[in-house]
Amino acid sequence: MKYISTRGQSPALTFEEAMLTGLARDGGLYVPETWPTLSADEIAGFAGKSYEEVAFAVMKPFIGDTFTDIEFLEIIHKSYASFGHLARCPIVQLDENHFLLELFHGPTLAFKDVAMQLIGQMFEKALGRRGDKVTIVGATSGDTGSAAIEAFKGLDAVDVFIMFPDGRVSDVQRRQMTTPTESNVHALAVDGDFDDCQALLKDMFNDFDFRDGVKLAGVNSINWARVLAQVVYYFTSAVSVGAPHRKVSFTVPTGNFGDIFAGYVAKRMGLPIDRLVIATNQNDILHRTLQTGDHTKTGVNPSISPSMDIQVSSNFERLVFDLYDREGAAVAQLMTALKDDGTFTLSQGALGKLKDEFDSGRCSEEQTSKAIKIAFQDVNEVLCPHSAIGVHVANTIPRDETVPMITLATAHPAKFPAAVEAACGVHPELPGRMADLFERDERMTKVGNDLSAVEALIRERVGV
Repeated sequence: MKYISTRGQSPALTFEEAMLTGLARDGGLYVPETWPTLSADEIAGFAGKSYEEVAFAVMKPFIGDTFTDIEFLEIIHKSYASFGHLARCPIVQLDENHFLLELFHGPTLAFKDVAMQLIGQMFEKALGRRGDKVTIVGATSGDTGSAAIEAFKGLDAVDVFIMFPDGRVSDVQRRQMTTPTESNVHALAVDGDFDDCQALLKDMFNDFDFRDGVKLAGVNSINWARVLAQVVYYFTSAVSVGAPHRKVSFTVPTGNFGDIFAGYVAKRMGLPIDRLVIATNQNDILHRTLQTGDHTKTGVNPSISPSMDIQVSSNFERLVFDLYDREGAAVAQLMTALKDDGTFTLSQGALGKLKDEFDSGRCSEEQTSKAIKIAFQDVNEVLCPHSAIGVHVANTIPRDETVPMITLATAHPAKFPAAVEAACGVHPELPGRMADLFERDERMTKVGNDLSAVEALIRERVGV
């Protein structure tokens, strides 16, 4: 299996190379040259198997000979050993044909753990074999940062720097990033929004002197391994409600498009997905794009669902690559227009393909709070604001009621206690292992939205 850039100007890489590289040197994102497929019989055979067994079967075709079967099985089992539920990603029933996929049983209580714990183990194995050391820099709207820190803290082969928008993450999210004591962890509070953090990250990857000097690696969802790990729970959840013998639909609260793109990958692999539903908050660029084909940045408005406060959805580029029949030059032109002008328009053909695969809905702040309140009153389910957006959209868009709908619950409600309590009167408590989170000392560095200053800080910290 080889990996190619969405912009067509970088050489094909192996899985290990793509994982350790992150962003292609032409500015594109890596995707597999072809989509491997699983037969209906193979998918049906997942019934009754452990999450780890399904993870091995789903991901193995993508990793080539990067790890032996024994190594890869060991990596998978280590990755999920710390999860607080034996099913790893269990589902619960909301009503007759609507299910909630709980993705928050990992160590930092968000879906990012599913991928980040795996990446941490894969990086450690690959770097140990190479005898190499890297500098990981990430940008986060709240959850990626804490998941990355949890996965990489204390590792000798990695220094990890996480940029987050100062004042625009929840107190729990911030403290999960700023209270680890390991010396290889660096939390950077950026004066700006998430899109500013993400732009800084991409600019670092495109500054080749800096990139090569610090041996830069990325664990944002620009990293293909992140998306790959998320594909697994589409299979496990779909099989649990009857796939492949019947179709299944998914609603995904998303800002950066990585989680729902994993569903698109699962469908390409043969999972019988009927509809993939994009659920957005008031920062609704993805919803507007699907409705009109016009992909225009309008500025980020802070919300009670801060992990979705995004206007530049990086992983959308991976889908655009397929919508344009994998023509890298066309994708590069669109992405240049987005960076320079803040807008591009999909061709009619591309928009038609998008609508063939996806639906979308938007959820306001008031609707988010109402969805939290209703879920608690009706089924005693406490939702985080992001999960509530998914549930609201799933319940309000037109859909085939005979097809099971699975909505992704992306974070534990205790990560956003103020918004949850305001909506339903319940103060969600942190699990016992985090009970002292607000008593721990914080350690972070405030930085401006300035590439040269951030690069200088990183160079100084890693000693190059």
